[in-house]
Amino acid sequence: MAMPKMLEQWTAARVRELPDDGNRYEVVDGELLVTPAPSWNHQDVVGELFVALRAYCKSQSFGHTAVSPADIELDPKTLLQPDVFVVPLTEGRRPKNWEDIRGLLLVVEVLSPSTARADRTVKRRRFQRAGVPEYWIVDVDARLIERWRPADERPEVINDRLTWQPQDASAPFVLDLPAFFRGSCKTRPSPSLERART
Repeated sequence: MAMPKMLEQWTAARVRELPDDGNRYEVVDGELLVTPAPSWNHQDVVGELFVALRAYCKSQSFGHTAVSPADIELDPKTLLQPDVFVVPLTEGRRPKNWEDIRGLLLVVEVLSPSTARADRTVKRRRFQRAGVPEYWIVDVDARLIERWRPADERPEVINDRLTWQPQDASAPFVLDLPAFFRGSCKTRPSPSLERART
């Protein structure tokens, strides 16, 4: 009788040893996730969100905003690189090292064709299990954000005005989504339009 084949188990330590080849390597509960370098449009959205969230966190003095590449190790078999994330300050300062992060206040993933499955299922469930208060999935094509909280079985779908107020903040972060997507998603015209202009 044949023995079932064991799935290869990855660890955070093994992932850190992989070569820097332009791919993003993450591991969730021993499952390796590999995604190619993101598109310009993806990075534009990430950049705009980072700038908005960083300004808000600085004005409220409760957290520090960062972008990947990062080493968010939730356990020895889970190492993640969220697109944008907010960590709490420790004694008024940001953590000095990745190992100093003791929790996450917010995680944001911007969907792309190569990351949609992992962002919506594997990573989302793992961040919920870790008790991350807010997990946002930014769907650029649909011009909306899915907001997940730890106990949610379905997301709150927001397509107009996103409001976020962490426990230690005195005022909310407010994002006008139609205006945000108009400003951050500068897509090129289709080839047929470009030919018509020339």
